[in-house]
Amino acid sequence: MGELDDIVAELQPILGPLAGEPQPLEGGITNRNFRARMGGAEYMIRRHGKDTGLLGIDRDAERMASETAARLEIAPEVIAALDDGMVTRFVSCRQASREEIAGRVDEIARALRSFHDSGLRLPVVFWVPDLLADYARIATASGRTLPRAYEEVRAIAARIAAVVPLGTPRPCHDDLLPGNIIRANDGGHIMIVDWEYAGMGHPLFDLGNLSVNNGFDEATDDSLLTAYEDAAPTDEQRARLKLMRMLSDAREGAWGVVQSGISELDFDFDEYGEEHFERLRAAASEPDFEEWLATA
Repeated sequence: MGELDDIVAELQPILGPLAGEPQPLEGGITNRNFRARMGGAEYMIRRHGKDTGLLGIDRDAERMASETAARLEIAPEVIAALDDGMVTRFVSCRQASREEIAGRVDEIARALRSFHDSGLRLPVVFWVPDLLADYARIATASGRTLPRAYEEVRAIAARIAAVVPLGTPRPCHDDLLPGNIIRANDGGHIMIVDWEYAGMGHPLFDLGNLSVNNGFDEATDDSLLTAYEDAAPTDEQRARLKLMRMLSDAREGAWGVVQSGISELDFDFDEYGEEHFERLRAAASEPDFEEWLATA
């Protein structure tokens, strides 16, 4: 059992005895996930990664967001929130493919809208320009040298934020990678998991984050906006979505910089960060970028 000894010992009086060994689950580049059977039921146990608070993660916000999403039936039921982990009901599922995500973008848009409109007040704000400043301080304080692109990326993010300000924040997921969208095996119900970056942010960031991380084309972006707004998108909304796709890459790249200095997981965070910075800089070098800024 090893690294889960303490968590299992805490859970057994509540959930019942452990049956067999917890099985590691694939995926995840921040935490370690396991499937475990306790008291005749199956659960997903997540062990938090090292120093994840430095990444802007607030565990109270994660719990609150996860519980709200579960009540909205867009996430698994939360069983326990521990000091160093979280337990949810295990859902027999598989990761949705990019094709499935694009094909069911209407369902995902409505799920996100229900969370954004939930009225939940989270104890942390998620706004990329602020995160970029925080991540830079954390990386340099730990002895990490910032890549040359970092200041350029911050300048691009500031230009975007000037035309698409945070405004009145709403509860958001903020980490809509393909691995965080699952398809349940009981009929294919789409669910959203891993709410650890949840915070009060810009709802459109969730849409841009979903779009760029799942390779949406312009037609799929239009379907996303239409389902979310329940109306055909305007040119202003299209431009803002393009800019939020870029803010998503700014966040992912900076996240990779910090993770490369603190994470113990076997993953090339430097390469991950550079890929996102390069995609952002390529978008910013195109004439369309100035047009998006003007239209937004």
